[in-house]
Amino acid sequence: MRMISLLLVAFVALIHVGFLVLEMFYWNHPLGRQIFNMTPEVSASSAILAANQGLYNGFLAAGLIWGLVTGRRDVKVFFLACVVAAGVYGGLTAKMSILYTQGLPGLLALLAVLSARPARTRPHL
Repeated sequence: MRMISLLLVAFVALIHVGFLVLEMFYWNHPLGRQIFNMTPEVSASSAILAANQGLYNGFLAAGLIWGLVTGRRDVKVFFLACVVAAGVYGGLTAKMSILYTQGLPGLLALLAVLSARPARTRPHL
C-alpha cells in the first residue's frame, strides 16, 4: 500500500504542475481556450487571475514533492488535504468537473497515505 500511496501522491503533484503550466502559460492561447472552453475575450480578461491560480497550484505541487522527497507523512497529508479542499470548493463554486479532476485524485491519494503503514525509522542513538 505504501508504493501505491507514493504513486498517487506523485500523480497528484504531476497534475498540479500541469494545472500550473496551463493556467500560467497557456490560459490566453488557443490550447488553454480550447481546454477551458473560453472565448479570446474571456481568456484575455481573466489571464492575470488564472496565472495567480496557477501559482497556487504550483505551491500545492511543491508541497507534495517536498513530502515525497523527505518521506514526511504529515507534509503529504497536509498538502493533500489542501488539494481536496480546493477541489471541493472549486467543484461547488466554479465547475463541478473540478471536484473530479482535482478533488477525487487528492482524496484517493490522501486515503492511500493514511492507510499505508509509515516507513520504519531507526531509533536515534
